[in-house]
Amino acid sequence: MNKPCLSPALTACILGLSLSPVAHAEFLKDSSATLEARNYYFNRDFRQEGASQNKREEWAQGFILRMDSGYTEGPVGVGVDAIGMFGFKLDSGGGTSGTNLLVPDRSGGSQDYSSDLAVAAKARFSKSALRVGSMQFKNMAVSSSDSRLLPQVFRGGQLVSKEFERLLIDGGYLSQVNHRNSNDFEDLTINTSSKRGVTIRGNNASDAFGFLGGNYRVTENLTAAYYYSNLEDLYKQNSFNLVQVLPLGEDQSLKVDLRYARSTDDGRSNVDNNALGAMVSYSLASHRVGLGYQKMSGDTGAAYIGGTDPFLVNYVQISDFANKDESSWQARYDYDFTGIGIPGLKFMMRYLNGDNVDLGATAGDGKEWERDTELKYVFQQGAMKNFSVRWRNAMVRSNFASDVDENRLILSYTLPLL
Repeated sequence: MNKPCLSPALTACILGLSLSPVAHAEFLKDSSATLEARNYYFNRDFRQEGASQNKREEWAQGFILRMDSGYTEGPVGVGVDAIGMFGFKLDSGGGTSGTNLLVPDRSGGSQDYSSDLAVAAKARFSKSALRVGSMQFKNMAVSSSDSRLLPQVFRGGQLVSKEFERLLIDGGYLSQVNHRNSNDFEDLTINTSSKRGVTIRGNNASDAFGFLGGNYRVTENLTAAYYYSNLEDLYKQNSFNLVQVLPLGEDQSLKVDLRYARSTDDGRSNVDNNALGAMVSYSLASHRVGLGYQKMSGDTGAAYIGGTDPFLVNYVQISDFANKDESSWQARYDYDFTGIGIPGLKFMMRYLNGDNVDLGATAGDGKEWERDTELKYVFQQGAMKNFSVRWRNAMVRSNFASDVDENRLILSYTLPLL
């Protein structure tokens, strides 16, 4: 059953009735708008014999218009946020679809173009803000994916409060999701991919996800966070995070990021997981070196809403290393070329290795590794300012999932409109 929400027409009507001439001026003065043109090439080769599809390869152009209004004057200010999305196919065919860049068609290929509009009404009172409608989310409980042509958006509401010093309180409710390769809203699901060991009794669908949590800045360099979330009938989760940044002198620092999530079933699943993760990063001038560790325990792998970006230390370009009983480690290196006089150019390389995946009593233990390389340049001035070129390369090898070589080339230009 779908939960009611504000349609774009109803949102506009409410805002139009509430704006006096004076309030209208404030509403516009603090507004912002940007238009991003995103050109995306995606190539994923499957390297193992007997693969049902040898390659996924598509090229597409997208446009993302983001408009955030200010608030009207008064004890309770109102406003509206909107995301307009349009994407069209530049190249796809010959059985190479399935990259999630484009909306699939009934023939097994991809549609020529797609468009969507996400609108949310918002209200501000004191130091709290409420949004209701269609929007993106980003917190420990749920994080919208924006790693393809167009972003993933949810239908629901969110209240964020900063009434208390150093404390942020965040609560919300989601009813449906519009995935990054879809034109339609649909019910939420739990991720059951790979060797999760998650089983569902009946439908893998829910139209109710609630969360409540926040973060507290204990000191200038120490932040603690907690979220409770519940995907109705499928799982409940308690998530904890502790981040400490230790200045070590001029241009040096040490960052420690600890994460733990306890997930259990909520009636129609067998979810039972403990996800422990830690990442330690040392920065020296333009260099940063990081080491990470992640451990899954319990009867299943990690639980999170399908299609979203999970709050896991070892969630990377292709894999999340969150299968049943999996242990994994990560080594990462970042370099900012500003240090040698090339501002805007950044490089990253990481290697992850996972093992002890439960493949069943007779199949032995599963193993996998992934290597990611990324190079990104953002023009800093002139006519090309805000234009970025980003290349992402990944290689995955596994004894229980697909062997993959992947390349992504993303050209992006963001034009400020307001």
